[in-house]
Amino acid sequence: MHVLDDTLTETGLPAPDQQVGRVLVVACGALAREILALVAVNGWDHMDLTCLPANYHLYPDKIVGAVEKLVLEKRSQYDSIFVAYADCGTGGLLQAKCRELGVEMIAGPHCYSFYEGNDTFAEKSEDEVTVFYLTDFLVKQFDAFVWKPMGLDRHPELRDMYFGNYTKLIYQAQTNNPDLDAKAEECARKLGLPLERRFTGYGDLEKALAPL
Repeated sequence: MHVLDDTLTETGLPAPDQQVGRVLVVACGALAREILALVAVNGWDHMDLTCLPANYHLYPDKIVGAVEKLVLEKRSQYDSIFVAYADCGTGGLLQAKCRELGVEMIAGPHCYSFYEGNDTFAEKSEDEVTVFYLTDFLVKQFDAFVWKPMGLDRHPELRDMYFGNYTKLIYQAQTNNPDLDAKAEECARKLGLPLERRFTGYGDLEKALAPL
């Protein structure tokens, strides 16, 4: 698998002019490690990966245009392109754009849902409206993606205003990693929430990629 070099992506290897028989996965940067792990364990060496910046998680209005730009730039080089995003806060606009472009994407509202499994998440959603979720990536990047953007590094007194109505932090673990478990406990402590750890593995992410 190649991780392609692009101004919007992580540094990687450039693709040749044509990629006959190959699949390009256009993904959220927060899924890069998980997709690479799935490629390695399954031997999906016909896939290339290019990732948009993970901080688009904070700015979903940027996702649709950036995905469209990449698909239009790369589509002539690949037999197929798959978008490794769920709706991710785009309000249905990403799904509409993918339909217009003729490319498939991951089903579901967000990564918390497809890691859990969309059907399972939907069954639990009514009972978990006051849950704050973290994945492996967000546990690792908690300060950069949660604590600092919300200004809690400068104004920790705002924590109860932001999180006072939450009842629990659920850590959806993709891997069994004691260091991440300890970090998740620290995240829960900082948020003042009880922690529940759920091992989800890769959930519907693997199911979505396997047919490719």
